[in-house]
Amino acid sequence: MFEKDRWKEILEVLTSNWFRTVLTAFGVFWGILILIILLAAGKGLENGIKSDFGDIATNTMFMWTRSTTKPYKGLPKGRRFRFKLEDVESIRDNFKNLRFVSPRNQLGGFGGANNVIRGLNAGAYNVYGDYPEIINQDPMTITEGRFINHSDINEKRKIAIIGEGVKTGLYKKEEEVIGSYIKIQGVSFLVVGTYEKKSNNGDGEEGQKEIYVPFTSFSQAFNRADNVGWMAITANDGSSISDLKEGIVALVKEKRKVHPKDKRAVGHFDLYEQYNRVESLFGAMRFIAYFVGVLVLLSGIIGVSNIMLIVVKERTKEIGIRRALGEKPWSIKLQILMESIFLTITSGMAGITVGALFIYGINMVLEMNGPVDMFLNPSVSLGVVVSALLILVFSGLLAGFIPAQSAIKTRPIDAIRTE
Repeated sequence: MFEKDRWKEILEVLTSNWFRTVLTAFGVFWGILILIILLAAGKGLENGIKSDFGDIATNTMFMWTRSTTKPYKGLPKGRRFRFKLEDVESIRDNFKNLRFVSPRNQLGGFGGANNVIRGLNAGAYNVYGDYPEIINQDPMTITEGRFINHSDINEKRKIAIIGEGVKTGLYKKEEEVIGSYIKIQGVSFLVVGTYEKKSNNGDGEEGQKEIYVPFTSFSQAFNRADNVGWMAITANDGSSISDLKEGIVALVKEKRKVHPKDKRAVGHFDLYEQYNRVESLFGAMRFIAYFVGVLVLLSGIIGVSNIMLIVVKERTKEIGIRRALGEKPWSIKLQILMESIFLTITSGMAGITVGALFIYGINMVLEMNGPVDMFLNPSVSLGVVVSALLILVFSGLLAGFIPAQSAIKTRPIDAIRTE
């Protein structure tokens, strides 16, 4: 395999009719290139859509109340109701495989009137009353100061954590934020932290115009008593919130005296279910990419095999002379197999190289022009490249096996007589 003369002969055979060799190699080159481009495009689309989930815990559901549609236990339909803090405790007590159960209340947002004032500046912002656990369900980076803690909850401290968008709207660049006060619907809150979140739409500040305050001080300041606007519920790793969802909804319906078959009264959004749908969609897309790419690659391998058969046919007399001089059949078979593998791997590596350059170019264009919605960082993993190389080696053996067998079947005397 490592003889200089053998490799010299391989190069001579492949370059004797270079145009035919190039056309043969193009089939393998094109097949591997198509496979890489399809996988990279699918990965870019997958990254873009998954980025919409951000860093939020995907094994999470959100639950809120709506009006009832069925009368129950003497209560009329069309009744409005609210979750209570005792419902949160009941969920925690009855479902041990939940990681977080975070009650939440909310003010403002959705294009409402200005609800936050600092000096002469005012703005309309979402204000959330939360527990400290919410930062694990909706991750954010604290850029200055701190987030809510349980001492804030227990002591009902009127403190606030503001987003970079709020900071830009209410403060001048040189102003100190930590330790200042803002008024939320006339109630003063001490700012103890600022945060930022990752954003895929290129406008991070616009996505961070939110203010977080302790749940208890929110309830006290804005007369919410023990009412809960909605909940964020996250299951432990290894448990599916989708499997627990039905039981959780049934429990709160029982607590709030809602008909068990009233499907509208308790609204919920299962993020884990939506995430799994996305995973299934891109799993199907990866299968299609592999299927199409492998079929194109297979057509190229068949082309290599056919050309090698022609090459063997052209060299029948040469093979007969070599065998008559004592060369072993295995040596001749190895020669044909090495020619096939060399041609296959060389053209395949060229396809991989061009595919890598294409992906690099696309990423440079995306970086220069900014993020594109639903398409982000197209790439192919190293495992796919290694797998492609293994496929090429196997394909080269397969493409050369039939011609190699054909080369040693003919008797030496018959081969020598061939014109």
